[in-house]
Amino acid sequence: MSEPTVQAAADAALLDQQVDASRLQGASQWGLIWHKFRRHKLAVFSLVVVGFIYFVALFAEFLAPTDPGRFDPRYTYAPPQSIGLFVDGSFQPHVKGYSIELDQASFRRVFVVDPDVTIPIGLFVRGQSYRMWGLFETDLHFIGPLDPSQPFFLMGADRLGRDMLSRTIHGTRISMSIGLVGVGLSLVIGMILGGISGYYGGFADRAIQRVIEFIRSIPTIPLWLGLAAAMPREWPPLQVYFAILVILSLIGWTEIARVVRGRFLSLRGDDFVIAARLDGVSEYRLIMKHMMPSLYSHIIAAITLAIPNMILAETALSFLGLGLQPPIVSWGVLLQDTQNLRAITQAPWLFIPGICVVVAVLALNFLGDGVRDAADPYAK
Repeated sequence: MSEPTVQAAADAALLDQQVDASRLQGASQWGLIWHKFRRHKLAVFSLVVVGFIYFVALFAEFLAPTDPGRFDPRYTYAPPQSIGLFVDGSFQPHVKGYSIELDQASFRRVFVVDPDVTIPIGLFVRGQSYRMWGLFETDLHFIGPLDPSQPFFLMGADRLGRDMLSRTIHGTRISMSIGLVGVGLSLVIGMILGGISGYYGGFADRAIQRVIEFIRSIPTIPLWLGLAAAMPREWPPLQVYFAILVILSLIGWTEIARVVRGRFLSLRGDDFVIAARLDGVSEYRLIMKHMMPSLYSHIIAAITLAIPNMILAETALSFLGLGLQPPIVSWGVLLQDTQNLRAITQAPWLFIPGICVVVAVLALNFLGDGVRDAADPYAK
């Protein structure tokens, strides 16, 4: 590259920096954070992925081809079907049907895709009725077979012949809502106790920190075994769901409390806090109007990093049989079917909920890293 070309590129980069600097002058704190966050490409992509996951959770009934509890023993461990677009040269989305063969080694029936059987499919088709968000009843599904009686298993079927795609979509709502609502409860507890600990110090700080250390020192597995044994078996699934939320929140608030405490300790000696206190500002206004706004970005980062831990906790507990139980459908409950040799050898598609857990956790972690980096907009 010639010297004039290098000089022109350097001038262009300098001009871009000057334009960015002039644009950021007078920008709000959130504007500065958003400007830096957009430059974190992986975090922006993770934001799109997380948004898509929560979109699936919000419209689970509409996106799922069938009811997650609907079963058909004729299609036990049916393999996934692939979508074709053309039939005899004409455009017709479809999947292939099944034929049954006998496995000579295990003497079990095995489903194989039959290329001679064509099942037409479409978008926005009529199928099994459901209540959308519990408010109104409809039978419109995003995708499905034109004839609802035909088999349709894009992600295969489980040991009872239930559609894994529909169950995974409905499991998204439970697993992701546990992470979101659980962290919300943890956030309230952590902000209150962490704020008291960091702002007042002294005996309150020592007492709260000892409680945090005690909670974090309890072995996790024995604790969950005890809680699972203490939970009444006659409780309905919805009550068990909320019980898991409360328990996860009562244990998961410690990390957020430490983040808030550390920020309060560093802020209470700053000049603007001392000036507000000397000006006679009440403690409530000092905390809510002066100190808390500087914590919002760090709290958002802590939330995005805490949600994956909640999701992993629910998945692990449900997988071990200590958390949610059928008929509730979550990713952890779905993974219970992988605890046998046949699932590993003959039905690997049962591990798809585990892939969903990995994708969601990675996306949330990358998003949290991006928000944490953008929380200091003036950093290089």
